[in-house]
Amino acid sequence: MRIKSGVTTRRHKKKYFKLAKGNYSAKSTRWRMVKQQVEQSLNRAYMGRKDKKGDFRSLWIERINAACREHETSYSRFMNGIKKAGITLNRKMLSEMAVRDNASFKKLVEMSRSK
Repeated sequence: MRIKSGVTTRRHKKKYFKLAKGNYSAKSTRWRMVKQQVEQSLNRAYMGRKDKKGDFRSLWIERINAACREHETSYSRFMNGIKKAGITLNRKMLSEMAVRDNASFKKLVEMSRSK
């Protein structure tokens, strides 16, 4: 007796169609286009998760640089002075200090200048 795969195929396709819901035109209704779009979307979502980390690092550096410029120094000189002073704060924490706690950031700038 021949075994048909209708139920398995339908279940497999249902997963793809569920992921394709909300796409424009045939990208949510036609199987070939649904499959292409979902695979591309999942790939781009994966890349986006990786890119997000670099985007945040850039944001932190911009914030630190802006705060350093307010205190008459550059980002590179500030980071060099911080490392020579032996202060091990990451860029995320430094940017939070620059945005929220300007007084303590000013002390860090002075410490980096002294080294």
